[in-house]
Amino acid sequence: MTDNELLLAISDIMEKKLDARIKPLEDDIKSIKAEQRRINIIIENEIRSDIKLLAENYMPAAHKYTKDSEKIAAMQADIDVLKSVVREHSEKLQKIS
Repeated sequence: MTDNELLLAISDIMEKKLDARIKPLEDDIKSIKAEQRRINIIIENEIRSDIKLLAENYMPAAHKYTKDSEKIAAMQADIDVLKSVVREHSEKLQKIS
C-alpha cells in the first residue's frame, strides 16, 4: 500500500467513526427540536388561554374585594359607634334603676 492509499483508508475509518458518533447527536437534536415545538404548541394553545381566563376572572374578583373591604371597614366603624352608644345607655339605665 502506498502512503496515499493508507491516508485514504485512515480517512475512511475516521469518517465512519465520526459519522457513528455524530448520528446519535443529530437524532437527539431532532428529538429536542420536536419536543420544543410540542411544548411551544402547548404553551400557545393551553397555558396562555388558561392564564388569560384566570386574569379575566381575577380582575372582577379583585374589584369586588376592594369594594367589599371598604364596606367592611365602614361597617366596623358603625359597630364601634353602636357599642359605644349601647355602653353609654347601659350605664345611664343602671343609674336610673
